[in-house]
Amino acid sequence: MKENFFRSMTWLHTWTGLLVCWLLFLIFFAGTLSFFRHEITLWAQPAAHDVQPQLNRVAAQRQQISTALEHLAMKAPEAETWWVGLPNERNHTMAVSYREKGDDGVRGKWQDNYMDPNSQSLLAEYRDTKGGHFFYRLHFDLHYMDRTVARWIVSFTSLFMLIGLISGVVIHKRIFKDMFQFRSAKGVRTWLDAHNLSSVLALPFHIMITYTGLVTLIFMLFPYPAMTQYEGGNRAFFADLNSARQHADATGKQVEMLPMKQLVDQFYTNWPNVDIKRVILDHPFDETAIVKFYANTGTQVQDEMPVWVYSAVTGELKTSANTDLSPSETLYDGMIALHTGRLALPGLRWLYFICGIAGCVMIASGAVMWAKRIHARMKSNEQPGFGLKLVEALNLATLMGLPIATTAFFYANRLLPNDLSNRADMEVHLFFVTWLCVAVLAIYRAGTKQWKQLAQLNVILWLLLPICNALTTQGNLISYLLEQQWILAGFDLLCILTAFGFFIQMNKLATQEKANDVGTFKLKERST
Repeated sequence: MKENFFRSMTWLHTWTGLLVCWLLFLIFFAGTLSFFRHEITLWAQPAAHDVQPQLNRVAAQRQQISTALEHLAMKAPEAETWWVGLPNERNHTMAVSYREKGDDGVRGKWQDNYMDPNSQSLLAEYRDTKGGHFFYRLHFDLHYMDRTVARWIVSFTSLFMLIGLISGVVIHKRIFKDMFQFRSAKGVRTWLDAHNLSSVLALPFHIMITYTGLVTLIFMLFPYPAMTQYEGGNRAFFADLNSARQHADATGKQVEMLPMKQLVDQFYTNWPNVDIKRVILDHPFDETAIVKFYANTGTQVQDEMPVWVYSAVTGELKTSANTDLSPSETLYDGMIALHTGRLALPGLRWLYFICGIAGCVMIASGAVMWAKRIHARMKSNEQPGFGLKLVEALNLATLMGLPIATTAFFYANRLLPNDLSNRADMEVHLFFVTWLCVAVLAIYRAGTKQWKQLAQLNVILWLLLPICNALTTQGNLISYLLEQQWILAGFDLLCILTAFGFFIQMNKLATQEKANDVGTFKLKERST
């Protein structure tokens, strides 16, 4: 720490930001895309593009649930779990999935099928893809890692982010003035202005999203209150908190369940006007079979859905949860709802998305600015050290590699054969392989020329993505606009806008490269 408070806070802000900025950029990048994960999933499923939204969606749910459960009873009577996802404002299809029974304690694989809720017929050629859910899980599970380890890493990164935000506010002498100040073509000063502008304009969002992100994992970070009150620790605490998540293991004794329509009628007799989001039936045709009805919270500031649990054998209501939250539960659940943004209508969701982009700019500009400042302090004949080279390589690999890897994921969705084994995993593998290739290039060299080349590649890839979509599906940007398919049109327009942003960056880098070449030439002339 330094000799006075301000310099100490400056040092703290710099190093808490720099040490985790690349992982933090990944978390922010994936989290920002996750605000539109259902829309990305819709784009990734061409078979669902022509499914029309229902005008009387809630009124039709009763028949849809009965039809879906009857389909599963015929299709997968020996499955471990049945899952029915009802259509809603953002997802027009109906999921009819089941989990196979696993062997030797290993959980079985999910088999996904989807229906058109209007005709209640199965959709053909529904491709195996994770869609937007890949970015959602990447945001906090980091993929290829043990889930618990990944969440500890994300938690510490978020804590560093929170410290960086607080220390940034402390050292910011002109916080309101910098909201309206940006000086272009001024070298390091420009990067500082970009960092300040993106930080201050979305500061409430940055603090909210970071703090609530830590709250989502609070019982993993601080398990001791639950451990002191419950013999079984967190497991017993959550069993008491949400009894609907607990269920008895299958006994293997086969019995007849109530007819599917009677099970659904049993629920609607008591709750006729509830908007249902999903129905899950555990251990079908076992004496412990239960069916869970989950309500759609819509725009409520509540993340956990109200749920009612019935015996699938007797029709008895066994338990319910999240229907009447205590003040502390409301506060905790509300914070998680604010973090996930599931409560948001389209306008608020776009605000979340724009603030997420501002967060990415804040992180990226801070990382680049650190390297620029070190370069500015170096003597003309001084060679960059290992630390500077590492930072520049990580900057190039992360800031330019992630967008390229994202396009690889989208191209894989359109170009891989539908009948390919483990197709969804192949899309994800291509994402990381592409990112690894960019990282190898960055390790080899990370100068202005490489930044310009990767900007050019981003322009090409993002600009060609709507064309690839038009060539491999029945729709295109013009047809989407004419048919008012705003989600699909928005995806294509966002690709074009992203390409335009990289085009501007490419031109600026080309100008900078020419200036560097002229400066190098003059330096050589003086030396000779």
